Amino acid sequence: MRQLKHKKLWLSLVSVILLICLLFIGAGCYFFKVACVPGHKSFLSSSSKVIKKSDPLYKQKIWFKKAKKDKWYMKSADNKYRLDANYIPSKDSHKTAVILPGYMNVKEDMGKYDALFHEMGYNTLTPDPRAQGKSQGKYIGYGWVEKADIKKWINLLLAKNGPDQQIVVFGVSMGGATTMMVSGLQLPKQVKAFVEDCGYTSVKDEIEHEAQALYNMPAFPRFPMVEILSGINRIKVGYFLNDGSSIKQLHHNYRPMLFIHGGNDTFVPTKMVYRNYQATKGPKELWVAPKSKHADSFADHPQTYKAHVKSFLAKYLK
Repeated sequence: MRQLKHKKLWLSLVSVILLICLLFIGAGCYFFKVACVPGHKSFLSSSSKVIKKSDPLYKQKIWFKKAKKDKWYMKSADNKYRLDANYIPSKDSHKTAVILPGYMNVKEDMGKYDALFHEMGYNTLTPDPRAQGKSQGKYIGYGWVEKADIKKWINLLLAKNGPDQQIVVFGVSMGGATTMMVSGLQLPKQVKAFVEDCGYTSVKDEIEHEAQALYNMPAFPRFPMVEILSGINRIKVGYFLNDGSSIKQLHHNYRPMLFIHGGNDTFVPTKMVYRNYQATKGPKELWVAPKSKHADSFADHPQTYKAHVKSFLAKYLK
């Protein structure tokens, strides 16, 4: 009789443990879809396509709308997907900015930055990241997968425009993280500098932060949930979340980098920029835009933003 009770107790415990495991795996699959599969994201604010004269970047957005855009295409670094980009030439310029959109953004969302660099005499090449905009793809790689695509875009740019190019890589939010991740690669000598705006320290750090911020999720069950999501990401996308580290890549960067971050950024917390800034090995500058929220630094401080970018790049590009 006692053995029967023990057996039932153990069966009950095993059943509970299996149920908990299944619940965690189910939750991990759900959060993988929310975080890594392209589609409508309720936690992102939708930006209006109407350009109002009251917009502090009205001039830049109108310029981009009217600008002639050449269409560039290539296969992704793994040759799986067709990628789409805008190229906007600046007359007789050998300077080009490669502009990288953020999470679920498209190249048209970066038009104000195309205008910024065009005002400074740059051509701009702005690709849709894989699985965003008109680029093909199944999953969002948070910059870790996309970094190889950006290196390929850079090589295509040199093939089309010649070896005299001087190249800057610039990105905002996920594009900022992609910029930092690209900086740790072996790149052509024509890449002269980087500018990153509000990028995160690592994919895992950002997803853990959002799990807490969006769902008010305490350390447990947040920790096992993120670990399960990381395992699913390894199977589906090809890397564990902790591998997708801006900081680790910055340890291999010796080129100049300007770091920009909003002082009131709660989506990618402002504190992350200080860790990124410390990690890079090359010449560097940091500007924290007073009171700006996530990716709002240019709109809040358009003249100061331009002045920081222009003065920094003038030191490293002819």
